[in-house]
Amino acid sequence: MIVNLYGTSAISEEGHLSVGGVDTVKLSQKYGTALYVYDVAMIREKARAFRNAFEQEKVNYQVAYASKAFSCMAMIQLAEEEGLSLDVVSGGELYTALKAGFPVERIHFHGNNKSEAEIRMALDAKIGCFVVDNFYELTLLEQLAEEKNVVANVLLRITPGIEAHTHDYILTGQEDSKFGFDLQSGQVEQAIVQATSMKAIHLLGLHCHIGSQIFETNGFVMAIEKIYRYLARWFELYGYEPEVLNLGGGFGIRYTEEDHPLPVGDYIAAMVNAVRAQLGNEMKIPEIWIEPGRSLVGEAGLTLYTVGSHKKVPELRHYLAVDGGMTDNLRPALYQAKYEATIANRMNEPKEQVYSVAGKCCESGDMLIWDCKLQSAIAGDTMAVFSTGAYGYSMANNYNRLPRPAVVFVENGEAQLVVKRESFEDLIRHDLPLKQAIISK
Repeated sequence: MIVNLYGTSAISEEGHLSVGGVDTVKLSQKYGTALYVYDVAMIREKARAFRNAFEQEKVNYQVAYASKAFSCMAMIQLAEEEGLSLDVVSGGELYTALKAGFPVERIHFHGNNKSEAEIRMALDAKIGCFVVDNFYELTLLEQLAEEKNVVANVLLRITPGIEAHTHDYILTGQEDSKFGFDLQSGQVEQAIVQATSMKAIHLLGLHCHIGSQIFETNGFVMAIEKIYRYLARWFELYGYEPEVLNLGGGFGIRYTEEDHPLPVGDYIAAMVNAVRAQLGNEMKIPEIWIEPGRSLVGEAGLTLYTVGSHKKVPELRHYLAVDGGMTDNLRPALYQAKYEATIANRMNEPKEQVYSVAGKCCESGDMLIWDCKLQSAIAGDTMAVFSTGAYGYSMANNYNRLPRPAVVFVENGEAQLVVKRESFEDLIRHDLPLKQAIISK
C-alpha cells in the first residue's frame, strides 16, 4: 500500500507516480535527476487556507511567505498571485523578490546581521518593513534612513522565553538565542523607548518566532500571554500598544507517518483568540501577521532521483544509492530529518524491501533515509522522496563539485522549468586560473 500521496499526487495507468497530472518518471527522463518538483495547486491551496482562516476571524492580517524556505523568481511570483506578503533575510533574497516584480510595500526584511549595503538596498527599494533584531541594527537603520530622508517602518524582534517542542538547532524563541531583543531582561522595553524617540523610525510593533515544526498551539498562546503581560505595563507607562503583532511561523508539516500537523485554522484561531483575551478595555487588537514558509511549500515539493548501486551488508543493512544526497537535501545530515519515499515507476508493487537510501557524496553521513520500506528496486528506477519542498533547494550546495538540480513546477497536467540545472561550466564560472608566474616557481 502506498502510504504517502500528497496534494494532487496519484498513480497513473502505467503504475507511475504522477503529480499535478504529470508523470514523474517522464519528468525525470526529460529534465534529468536529481530533480525538484513542486505541486503548484498544493501551494495555492495552503496559501488560501491561511488567508481564509484569518478572514473567518475578521481581523486585519498579513500572511508573509518566508522565502528562505524556497526562493526563486517563479515562487515569489506565485506568492504574489496568492496575495501573500514576503519575508526576505538577505540581499540575495531581496534582489530575487525585486527582479520577480514583487510589490515592495509587502516585503519584510529579517536577519540578525543585516549589512549596511543590504539596508541601503532595502531603503532604496522602499520595502514595507524592517524586522530589527538588535540595538546595533536599530541605530544603523536610523542613521541610513535619516541620510536618505525617509522613515523606515520597523518591527522589533523579541525572544519571549517560550520554547517550542522541536529540534534544538531550530529553536529561536527561547532566551538564549542569537535572534532578537530579550523580553525578560528589559531589552525590549529599552528598544521600544529608543525606537519611538527616533525621527526616522516608525515602530509598527513586535515580532516573535518560537521555533519550527510545531504541532500544537500552546506555545503560541503562552508567548502571546507573556508578551501582553509586558504590553499592559508599557501601555500604562508609555501609552504604547503595537499596530502590528507578528507571531512568526513554525507550523508543522508531515514528513513521515509520525507527524500529525494541525489544520491551519486551528493555529490561527488559537492565536487570534489569545490576543483578544489579553486586550482588556483600552487596548485595540493589532494587525496580526504570520510567516509560513515550510508549511506553504514543504509538502508540495518532492525530489526525484535515479537509483544506482546496491550494497548488502549481510545480517545488517541493504544500501541503495541515488544520484543526489546531501548536496540537494542537507537536512538529514544537519537535523537528522526523516523522510518517506517510493519507487515512482513501481507504484503498484508492494513495499516489501527495506533499504537505507544513500547519497553519492564522499561522506559516510550522506544518508537520505535509514531503513526505508520500498518496492524492490533496481538500477535505473526513479525514486521519489516526499516533502522536500522546504530547505532542499535553499540549502543545495556544490560539495564534491556536484551541480545543483533543476526545479520544475507542475499544475493541471503541465510542467514548467523554473530553475535550470547547473552545468559543469557553471561550477567553474567564477574560478580564475593560477598565474603563469606562480606556476613557474
